Amino acid sequence: MAADIDCVWAADAVLGEGPVWVDSEHALYWVDIKAPALHRHVPATGATDTWPMPERIGCIAKRRDKPGFVAGCKTGFKFVDPDAGTFETIGDPEPDLPDNRFNDGVCDAAGRFWAGSMDDGERRPTGKLYRLDPDLTWRAMDDGYVVTNGPAFSLDGRTCYHADTFGRVIHAFDVTDDGLANKRVHIEFPDGAGYPDGLTIDAENHLWAGHWDGWRLTRFAPDGRVDRVIRMPVGRVTKCAFGGPDLDTLYVTSATIGLDDEALAKQPLAGGLFRVDAGVRGMPAPAFAG
Repeated sequence: MAADIDCVWAADAVLGEGPVWVDSEHALYWVDIKAPALHRHVPATGATDTWPMPERIGCIAKRRDKPGFVAGCKTGFKFVDPDAGTFETIGDPEPDLPDNRFNDGVCDAAGRFWAGSMDDGERRPTGKLYRLDPDLTWRAMDDGYVVTNGPAFSLDGRTCYHADTFGRVIHAFDVTDDGLANKRVHIEFPDGAGYPDGLTIDAENHLWAGHWDGWRLTRFAPDGRVDRVIRMPVGRVTKCAFGGPDLDTLYVTSATIGLDDEALAKQPLAGGLFRVDAGVRGMPAPAFAG
């Protein structure tokens, strides 16, 4: 599918990820995991801000009743408030795995933060999917991942989608009172399509996925069928999020990591933040209740 695509910030991010629209600020926040940095883009003015982080920061979600964000980082869960300049430790679920870090994460409608860990060297299946509750306790919900990505939740909150990037699979789970059940293969990425990266749900309950080394975004119907494909000008498409006053603009992050000079010459906008007119609206990003 052809779509209007603009690079709104040629940021040259090493590993751009985790876009989150903050409606109260009319701004998009996102991270460069390996810079490491937290970024803010204000579409109305084009203004940009960058805050260096003290360690790798994989994902963020706005806090519901307090300033700043909850984040998954190199050494566990944190509270991050860029305006106040604070970086506060909540706790580390994996002190015995110093080579792990958190990667992707999102809140559900109940205000719980779901985030996956991974082997930072991308070699061992030591990654787990965790749920951080508002009382700041956490539980592991699934394990056995080299690289975790997603998660995302269906509009009714009954289904959780989570990507096994190295396995080239997006799994679906039933969300239960106790956690997750009935893990199953929902979508398999074929040869030539790259690897499943970040996920998001739109207002029509369709799932969007970035393709690492796939040069595209794909929108999947609830039954897993491909609904549409948007070709991107960069290969390492990491994640998308809906933003703007009407949540009808898709913001897309990307990466330069691992690209040599020849590859970068073919995609000079790699590592940029993109705006895509996708022809569909998104949903407000749930905030963390803790």
